[in-house]
Amino acid sequence: MRIPSSDKSLRGYVLVLMAATLWASIGVFYKFLINDFGLTPLAAAALRGCVGGVILLLGLLVMRADLRVPRSQWPGFLAYGVFGVAVFFITYVNAINLTGVAVAAVLMYTSPAWVAAISWRWMGENLGRRGVAALGLALLGAALVARIYNPTLLRLNWLGVLLGLAAGLTYGLYSVFNKVLVKHSRPWIVQVYGLLIGGAILLVIVPKAQLSAGWMSPGAIALIIGMGIIPTLLASLAFAFGVQWVPVSVAAIVATFEPVVATFFGYVFFAERLEPLQWLGTACIVGAVLLLRPGRS
Repeated sequence: MRIPSSDKSLRGYVLVLMAATLWASIGVFYKFLINDFGLTPLAAAALRGCVGGVILLLGLLVMRADLRVPRSQWPGFLAYGVFGVAVFFITYVNAINLTGVAVAAVLMYTSPAWVAAISWRWMGENLGRRGVAALGLALLGAALVARIYNPTLLRLNWLGVLLGLAAGLTYGLYSVFNKVLVKHSRPWIVQVYGLLIGGAILLVIVPKAQLSAGWMSPGAIALIIGMGIIPTLLASLAFAFGVQWVPVSVAAIVATFEPVVATFFGYVFFAERLEPLQWLGTACIVGAVLLLRPGRS
């Protein structure tokens, strides 16, 4: 597939990279909230979606934006909020619990393969040789960055594997729903309803005592608000804008740049060091992203 070297293609490519960079900071917020303030992972995820959605809603109300959505579009918004937000958060956090961080991360980053299959079958996109090569590099890189080669990190069970694959599928559906919905609605409309629907579902599921732990100190409140803005609101908007101008199968692969930036944040904030094979995985992901840059044939 030829990626046109137009200004819009370059703009979309940069915005998806920006979204991946912002998403990578979620681990920093989660780690501080869970380790220092006692939140459970699912409570942190619920607050992330709700706070991001509420902040965006308040901003749109202040600007008097038109929030109306045609009735025919509501099934898509509901599916996005349910599967692209709520179910993704639930399956991923439980996959981590059952299989460990490494295996869950690798299974979750099968999302570009899911997106490639969905976009080929129902959206008329075809990756071509270069896209397939980039997909292979991205999957290999994600596996190496997650240290799938370390047997001490492997804790396999069928339920955990199925939940990890479900996380990859729903993470892929997040991309697909964005691509479909922004054809008919503004990106901020897509995000405000998607985040609010997904966040509301998580609020019903998570015990209230777990949610209240996030509001017990100024530090936790500041982290929750920052998490709602940076890796949630801003990242989602950047991706929704970017996917308007690049194929969703390409966007899903470019978004695998997230673990590369996440490892950098791990080094800066928590003194985490990369192993040689993790460096190789990082190089594979960077290579995949560069293969798909606009202007390449």
